[in-house]
Amino acid sequence: MSFVVNCDDQAEIDRYWTALLQGGSAEQCGWLKDRFGLSWQIVPTALTEMMTSPDRAMAKRASDAMMKMVKIDIAALRAAFAGTTGK
Repeated sequence: MSFVVNCDDQAEIDRYWTALLQGGSAEQCGWLKDRFGLSWQIVPTALTEMMTSPDRAMAKRASDAMMKMVKIDIAALRAAFAGTTGK
């Protein structure tokens, strides 16, 4: 069984991440296991918008950035989506 928590901002992501991670373990792409072994994915609602963008290059950049993350960083996702990372 796993759960997805959609968050509106980075503060909400950070709050859920910190609380659920206590006694658990972090995984890739916003996933973690809590102290009871339940899996959670903590994701921003903005990710859905990015991933469903009609501009497939922008969506791919966001997807590629997310795949490299453990805890999701909204600012880094938005930068990747816009193509402004490293500039």
